[in-house]
Amino acid sequence: MLSMLRSIIQEVNGALNLEEALNVIVRRVQEVMSTEVCSIYLLDEERKRYILMASKGLNPDSIGKVSMGYSEGLVGLVGVREEPINLEHAQEHERYRYFPETGEERYESFLGVPIIHHKKVLGVLVVQEASNVRCFDEGEEAFLITVSAQLASVIAHNEATSVIAGLTPTGQSAKDISFKGVAGAPGVAIGRSVVMFPLADLDAVPDRNSENIKEDILAFELAIKSVRSDIQRVGSRLSEQLRPEEQALFDVYLAMLDDNALAGEVRDQINSGKCAQSALKNIINDYARHFEMMNDAYLSERAVDIKDLGRRILSYLQENDHSAREYPENTILVSDELTATMLGEVSRDRLIGLVSIKGSGNSHVAILARAMGIPTIMGLVDVPLTQLDDKELILDGYNGELFACPSDDLRSFYYHIVEEEKQLDQGLEPLKTLPCETTDGHRVAAWVNTGLMTDVVRSLNQGAEGVGLYRTEVPFMINERFPSEQEQLACYREQLEAFAPSYVTMRTLDIGGDKSLSYFPITEENPFLGWRGIRVTLDHPEIFLVQMRAMLKASVGLDNLRIMLPMISNVNEVEEALHLIYREYHQLRSEGFDVSMPQVGVMIEVPAAVYQVRELAERVDFLSVGSNDLTQYLLAVDRNNPRVASLYHSFHPAVLQALYSIAKDAKEMKVQLSICGELAGDPVGAVLLMAMGYEALSMNASNLLKVKSVIRGIDLKWAKDLLESVLLLDSPFIIQSTLNLALKEAGFGRYLRPGKLKDD
Repeated sequence: MLSMLRSIIQEVNGALNLEEALNVIVRRVQEVMSTEVCSIYLLDEERKRYILMASKGLNPDSIGKVSMGYSEGLVGLVGVREEPINLEHAQEHERYRYFPETGEERYESFLGVPIIHHKKVLGVLVVQEASNVRCFDEGEEAFLITVSAQLASVIAHNEATSVIAGLTPTGQSAKDISFKGVAGAPGVAIGRSVVMFPLADLDAVPDRNSENIKEDILAFELAIKSVRSDIQRVGSRLSEQLRPEEQALFDVYLAMLDDNALAGEVRDQINSGKCAQSALKNIINDYARHFEMMNDAYLSERAVDIKDLGRRILSYLQENDHSAREYPENTILVSDELTATMLGEVSRDRLIGLVSIKGSGNSHVAILARAMGIPTIMGLVDVPLTQLDDKELILDGYNGELFACPSDDLRSFYYHIVEEEKQLDQGLEPLKTLPCETTDGHRVAAWVNTGLMTDVVRSLNQGAEGVGLYRTEVPFMINERFPSEQEQLACYREQLEAFAPSYVTMRTLDIGGDKSLSYFPITEENPFLGWRGIRVTLDHPEIFLVQMRAMLKASVGLDNLRIMLPMISNVNEVEEALHLIYREYHQLRSEGFDVSMPQVGVMIEVPAAVYQVRELAERVDFLSVGSNDLTQYLLAVDRNNPRVASLYHSFHPAVLQALYSIAKDAKEMKVQLSICGELAGDPVGAVLLMAMGYEALSMNASNLLKVKSVIRGIDLKWAKDLLESVLLLDSPFIIQSTLNLALKEAGFGRYLRPGKLKDD
């Protein structure tokens, strides 16, 4: 069965559409399990009914017509229970239901397994016996469960592809289809999608029609000519090093480029209306599928050669395509993996949103997007990228949701949010020069997180009082090599001068995890628990010391530098880092530089550090909590993984208790305590943090005035009473609702994020 399973999976993955995939499953499962009937029922969520969508053994005319209620019959029972049901005498079961229109006999044996994708029941896969009583064994049940798991991802992907076109898998019209990702940059965008794909990536080529068939044919012929020339040149160069049978591979390549082979089929598709790149992708994939499904190991491996040939042709096609791309006024740029250069191709006045199928909230593009104020979503699952071009989309950068086929109601809802945001920003402008203090005079510092010079301008315009987190890895990420001491010094000096005399807290190089450098790759099975942050720089003191020299030199005459060490998990790391910092400080003094010793602090972002606050406080000048990483480590949830991102919750009781514990220990040790992360920029979170005793809140500049407005509208006692009440609660969702209600009753409901308003 294992061999047959591999064969079925290959055949299903090669299917051109959902109907073909379903028919492959029922036909092949019936053969392998030697059953009289194999059927697939898909759930129509809107009508709450299971529809018979494919069958081998039932009346073909009943497909698409037979349906049953959500909990009706044995099929409905499988869906409701979300587990397999295996019956030797099905007719004796109280939920047995007979459909004469299927043309089947009254079946005796029944095995049904649910088709589930990300906790959602998509349908039920069933095998039946009518003429004899049969008990399906454990191996057969396990086989069917495995097939259903494979089928689930195919259905989910096809469902996404279909709904982009406005249809559900059962043929009903689709509206307000939501794809869940990770919030990259806040805001809402309503516009037209433009899919961008990297050079020579067949999988990323969108499905487009030709705008000029003659030009596409000419471009394809030029590409074929160039590839043929390349192959002949390589074959000639290697002729003396290869045996005749190996040399024959190049002849096979050349044969595929003939008009009666691959090239001819691509040309036919172009003539039928497809653009050259889309036609090439379709034919290459079709050829590759046929080879992959062959049982002969040698022949199945030839699929790799086919794909390589396709990429070669595509690279020339894209070189020949010099036509300037037209971008609509409200462009939402979409790509499998967005890059900074892609952003630069669209004029800023037309770019309103970004969608990257891969990537995280800490990627270079996400950082740039936040700096530019462009709503962004990263890391989406089951999004049919190639079908997404030139579609109306709504992008919710607050909640990481992308909507296709929006209804008038949803469109109106988000237009209202966009207008509210504009009005809210305008109404907050008078607060820029006012202190961030409560009505009874308790003051907290309102700091910002920065990384680019564009952050500086926006931060100063919002009335920032200092920088609680300057991401020094940004200069490293935008280079193709480690930046020199002088290059780093120039970046750091700009930041320090812009905010002087206010403090600028510079985090030492924090790479690893989800922040990588192309010229210093770190490949690990579990990067978040691996070589990252201070662990990397202590292992490479040459990198750390150059950065220290640049920071210290940049602060000459300003004396507003603070140095912060990331990913600290024990006091030994702090002592080793301090030794290097003091060494460089004395070295510069001996060289004649009038540098002052800056304050040095550590980030509390690892659970181990939560329990060592007192020991760490004895060695440093300040502590700063990195709430994003601390939360994900406490909850064991990668917040950039859309499959588990819903489990990441800043108001989880464990997170609040940890933050409160840190604040109490820091107060007793009389060390300054700040926090940087999403929680500090959430008006409700800021209120709780202030009540706990955090002296400085560092956030994205876009949130600063909202936080300041709320804090200026409450007194400290009110905040402490609220904190005391939520610390007694045991559910993050109840805590969230309690906080939202409290903020609304205090007159600040307008500051709740749109998703929170929508849920009420």
